[in-house]
Amino acid sequence: MSLNIWCNLLFREEHAAEKALLQSVVGQHRLHLFPPTVTGNSGEAKESLLASEIAFGSPDPDVLIESTKLKWIQLFSAGYTEYDRQDLRDNFTASGKVLTNSSSVFVEPCAEHILAMMLGNARRLPDAILDQSSGRSWQMQRIRSKSRLLLGQKVLIFGFGTIGKRLAEMLEPFKMEIVGVRRDPASTDPVKTVTPDKADDLLLWADHVINILPASPSTDSFFDKRRLGLMRSDAIYYSIGRGTTTDSDSLLEALDEQRIAAAYLDVTNPEPLPPDHPLWTTPKCHITPHTAGGAADEKLRQVNHFRDNLRLYLSDKPLIDQIF
Repeated sequence: MSLNIWCNLLFREEHAAEKALLQSVVGQHRLHLFPPTVTGNSGEAKESLLASEIAFGSPDPDVLIESTKLKWIQLFSAGYTEYDRQDLRDNFTASGKVLTNSSSVFVEPCAEHILAMMLGNARRLPDAILDQSSGRSWQMQRIRSKSRLLLGQKVLIFGFGTIGKRLAEMLEPFKMEIVGVRRDPASTDPVKTVTPDKADDLLLWADHVINILPASPSTDSFFDKRRLGLMRSDAIYYSIGRGTTTDSDSLLEALDEQRIAAAYLDVTNPEPLPPDHPLWTTPKCHITPHTAGGAADEKLRQVNHFRDNLRLYLSDKPLIDQIF
C-alpha cells in the first residue's frame, strides 16, 4: 500500500544528492515536499499534512492534533520544545500517534564539540590563537605554565542523555571522574547519576560543568547567579543545550568577577547573539555560533536516520529516538 509522506526538510542547492536519496528511500510511497518555512498550518501544505500518514521535518503542532490520519512524525531536530505540550501528548496517546526526533544525528558532533572545547581550553589554544592574531610575541612560558591535563579531572554533566553518554565514552581514556545529572537516574547508566536537586552539592566538586539541558519551563535560567556562584573559581562552564538555560547576566557577572575560570558557549540567550552583546568581548568567554550539532554530512545523516526509522515503521517495530 502506498503511503503519503509529508516533508519540509531544508534542501539547499548543494543537497541534490541527499534530496534524491530521500526520494529513493520513500520508494513507492508518495513524498510531498514543501519549503522549510512552510509548517503545514494553512493552504495546500495543511491539506497535504492532514492527508498524510507520516511527516518528516517540523510540522505545525496544532495541525498534528487536528489530523486523524497521521501516525508517525519525525522531527528533523534533536530539540522538541515546541512539541512538548500536554495536549499534544494526550492526543498522541489517545490516537496512537508516535513522535520521534533526530537526536541520534547530533550525538556524535555535539559530543566531539564539547571534547574539543575541553581539550582546547586545557592546552590553552585560545591564548595561542590570540597571540598569533595580534602580537606574535611567542608566549611559550606563559602558555605552558597555564596548560592543564584532563587526566583525572572531575566532570559534572547536566542533561545526561545520549550526548552526555557519548561524551563520557570519549572521556574514558582520560580517566576522569564523571557524574551525570538527570531526572530519572538508572542503575544501568554508564556513570554515576544523580537528580537535579542533589547536583548543587557537586558544583564545588567539579572542574568542568557541562550544560546539555533542553529548553523547558523547569530549565529556564537554570544556571543562575546562585548555581554559578557554587562553582569553583578555577572551574569551566560549557553550554551546548539551549541558551535559555543560562542566565546571561549572571554568567557575565561571574566571568567579570573571575568567580569562574572560563565559559564555552555554543548557545546563547538571546540567539543569535547581537554583535554588541558584552558576551562577545568578555575575557575568557569563548563562543561558537550554535554549530555543535553540525557536520558536513548533516543532511545525509538526517535522511539516513529517517530511512532507518521508516524501515522499522513499515515492519511495525519500535522506532529510534521516540519521544512519545
